[in-house]
Amino acid sequence: MENIVNSINNIIWSNWLIGLCLGAGIYFSVRTRFLQVRHVKEMVVLLAKGEKSEQGISSFQALCTALAGRIGTGNIAGVATAIAMGGPGALFWMWAIAFLGAGSAFVESTLAQIYKEVDDGQYRGGPAYYIEKCTGLKWYATIFAVATVFATGLLLPGVQANSIGVGVQNAFGTDTWITGLGIVVLLGLIIFGGIKRISSAAELIVPFMGAAYILMALVIIAVNVEKLPEVIKLIFSSAFGQEAAFGGILGLTIQWGVKRGVYSNEAGQGTGPQAAAAAEVSHPAKQGFVQAFSVYVDTLFVCSATGFMILMTGSYNTLSPSGGFIVENLPGVDFGPAFTQTAVDTLIPGFGSAFVAVALFFFAFTTLMAYYYIAEVNLAYLYQKVLKGKEGSKKFVIFGLKLVLLAASFYGCIKTANLAWAMGDIGVGLMAWLNIVMILFIAKPALIALKDYETQQKAGIDRQDIKFDPIKLGIKNATFWEERVEKEKNV
Repeated sequence: MENIVNSINNIIWSNWLIGLCLGAGIYFSVRTRFLQVRHVKEMVVLLAKGEKSEQGISSFQALCTALAGRIGTGNIAGVATAIAMGGPGALFWMWAIAFLGAGSAFVESTLAQIYKEVDDGQYRGGPAYYIEKCTGLKWYATIFAVATVFATGLLLPGVQANSIGVGVQNAFGTDTWITGLGIVVLLGLIIFGGIKRISSAAELIVPFMGAAYILMALVIIAVNVEKLPEVIKLIFSSAFGQEAAFGGILGLTIQWGVKRGVYSNEAGQGTGPQAAAAAEVSHPAKQGFVQAFSVYVDTLFVCSATGFMILMTGSYNTLSPSGGFIVENLPGVDFGPAFTQTAVDTLIPGFGSAFVAVALFFFAFTTLMAYYYIAEVNLAYLYQKVLKGKEGSKKFVIFGLKLVLLAASFYGCIKTANLAWAMGDIGVGLMAWLNIVMILFIAKPALIALKDYETQQKAGIDRQDIKFDPIKLGIKNATFWEERVEKEKNV
């Protein structure tokens, strides 16, 4: 089974996908004139200016829901894996894909807002919706929705649950099956409450867990501050093959940095747009800005925190492609959460395992919540647009999805880490291929929305009063916004 999964994974995560992720990020950054630099202030301001409604959640809740999906085990175990497989330079390529990926995140999230719909009294949207409305290719939208339900409902939960189980077992000696049952109970209490309960839980947990983790990293950096220049030099020299020890694995450095960067920040993958579509905003570009900022929070803050803790304390091994190790600072220690646990132990002996286990629990648990919501949105699309089933029976279908995700989470908690990661990578890769290829062709409405927002800003219109009129802009099939404009005219 593991050999089959690894073979499929190697095909999906070929150099073509690495190039596609980097190329799309460069393209959208240029087309948006590097909005990730020009509009940083706007991104931050909009976090506090969001609105709520019966159908939608606030911009901050949408950010936290998206961050719940982005900030997960990839920020701890994923960074450690990138360093183990690609060396310290992999951290640079994680930064690069985050910076460039902010452009991709803006485009996909703005598209999700433009083409969102109201279903069951709440906003729904995402790649399946904007693919169908932009291109009319319902079959392609269906393939994406099926792949996403399969990935987020079955493949990806195992990675998050496995990291929780391993972290708790290392720290407290608790059997993984006991941790698995605990995850199922707690997760069930939240996902049976719908997007409102998921966003409320994310709004509470995400800022707390992120701040606590970054604070710990800052303390470790401060204690080891004399090593900071040396570590920064190591990261940059290794990233371009200039460091003698890591010069022979430059290809792996780029591959694992981009691979784990995409896994962590999910820019262009097609998961963030689901939360973006659920937000209540007066203009689609607003949520595009907010979601672009979420990529920064994930990789530039949280992943960097992990990377610097590991590298500044020397708590890592780097494998050699020919066998053995290029660097072996931790003999007999498997790469993953243990790297970060060892790094924290250098500050307070014996504390690292417990701290990282708790951090992993919060990080991974909120990601499981987000995975369920993403799977539900795409299942609702399939049910409404493809199966065209009766409204009453949809509740049973969604109930079945909840059971499958809970079962996948429990199974993931007790299976091997290698198999869990490989299956998760397949899920991420499938979604990334389908979404990035498509948004390269249909980005125009998002770019028009960006220009419209900037034009209204330059005209001196207060950001709270900036409105979106798709008819005026020549954007077709944005039915939600067309109806809103019509209502406002009648009022």
